[in-house]
Amino acid sequence: MVTAVEALGTSEPRLIIEPGLAARVAAIVEPVLEQLNFRLVRVRISGMDGCTVQIMAERPDGSMTIEDCELVSRALSPVLDVADPIERAYRLEVSSPGLDRPLVRRSDFERYAGNVAKIEMAVAIDGRRRFRGTLLGIDGEKAHVRRADVAPGEDPVVLLSIEEMAEAKLVLTNELIAQSLKRGKEAERAAAAGENGESKDFRRVSSKGRHRAQHEGD
Repeated sequence: MVTAVEALGTSEPRLIIEPGLAARVAAIVEPVLEQLNFRLVRVRISGMDGCTVQIMAERPDGSMTIEDCELVSRALSPVLDVADPIERAYRLEVSSPGLDRPLVRRSDFERYAGNVAKIEMAVAIDGRRRFRGTLLGIDGEKAHVRRADVAPGEDPVVLLSIEEMAEAKLVLTNELIAQSLKRGKEAERAAAAGENGESKDFRRVSSKGRHRAQHEGD
């Protein structure tokens, strides 16, 4: 059975996007990912231990196996080498979103309703930019959030525009872990052993022509 979220496939746009150089990298890698039936979640560029370009991706149903990460890395490495968006040497890491994942699409806020999220707005609302609370669903392009820190007399539920968010991500809770374990067991029953891979993170590392593979477990 295909859910409404899965039916969107790779065509659903991200509403929360990166600025600057990361946006340039995203514009290069996103079409490649879509051709392979993956969705871009986030591009992050950091300068710790040299320059690292992290590509976070997933399939439309939210899954991402070790083999998927390796496939994506092999496809992206030559494309980035040709486009050369980063002037200095860098390491390419391809990974799954993980449990405390970023929320970037409208369907993310729908799929993970009932879970706790941290949200930072690009534009302050009533003088406030940071929110933490339970996702209650969506209304158009806005997310309903029940705030965890409410002063007496305040409405605990706020409506936040997803496009005006600078960042949003799930908070790791016992409930979220339990949901992940349940999905893992369901996937094991529906697929061959080892195909789930939800809690694993494969990283293929590239440094301008030098390649090595790194696999990180739980």
